[in-house]
Amino acid sequence: MHRLAGYFLVLSILFGSFHAPAFAQDKSLTVFAAVSMKNALDDINAAYTARSGVKMVASYAASSALAKQIEQGAPADIFVSADPDWMDYAIGKKTINQPTRVNLLGNSIVLIAPKDSKLDKVAIGQGFDLAKLAGDGRIASGDVRSVPSGKYAKAALERLGAWQAAEPKFAMAENVRAALALVARNEAPFGIVYSTDAKVEPGVKIVGTFPAESHPAILYPVAATATAKPAAAAYLTFLASSAAKTIFERYGFVFLIRPTS
Repeated sequence: MHRLAGYFLVLSILFGSFHAPAFAQDKSLTVFAAVSMKNALDDINAAYTARSGVKMVASYAASSALAKQIEQGAPADIFVSADPDWMDYAIGKKTINQPTRVNLLGNSIVLIAPKDSKLDKVAIGQGFDLAKLAGDGRIASGDVRSVPSGKYAKAALERLGAWQAAEPKFAMAENVRAALALVARNEAPFGIVYSTDAKVEPGVKIVGTFPAESHPAILYPVAATATAKPAAAAYLTFLASSAAKTIFERYGFVFLIRPTS
């Protein structure tokens, strides 16, 4: 059986028919999603509400914070993480309906500067000296110990031989959008964020892209929580649809699965 066909058969079994009375009676869903998804997912949720009548409530933060909130009993129906590690963490805590998990999206990380920076292009490769480039300035990123974007940034710089010198210059934020804001406000001359974040912030520009092979693949897994309402199944199906694919790609995400409709 085709992998995706099997996946959605599992959804049907786990949640019941998408058109069951429970779905008709339940008119709201709560999505906990990585903050880097905000713009795209806001559009997707609006489209889904227009189509289904289901009210979507979204909570955005670092994947690490969201996974721990779900662990503590926060009432989420869907979890979208910006890396597999925090989805694995949630599964380990038995807060995720594991068979519903699928790697939905991909992304890349980039080096950004304020839009008025005189620097336009940086070649990022082996021996890249980010510390020298930053000079006396700071390098904004998500917390490299927990926030996915920061973890990817650290992994890339370690692979390129630039982490040890650059580490003291890092200004670590609670999530990727907070790091983005530091650069947009000229409070840091450089930052490392997802390419999708840079594209929605007019106050910054991309000056370099980290090679894909310099860090683990950037994956966004999505799954229903262990306490999800039955209506979550239809929403997961919509996230895998052509309509959702169009929106995600408009914002620069890579859609990793074959659309279901």
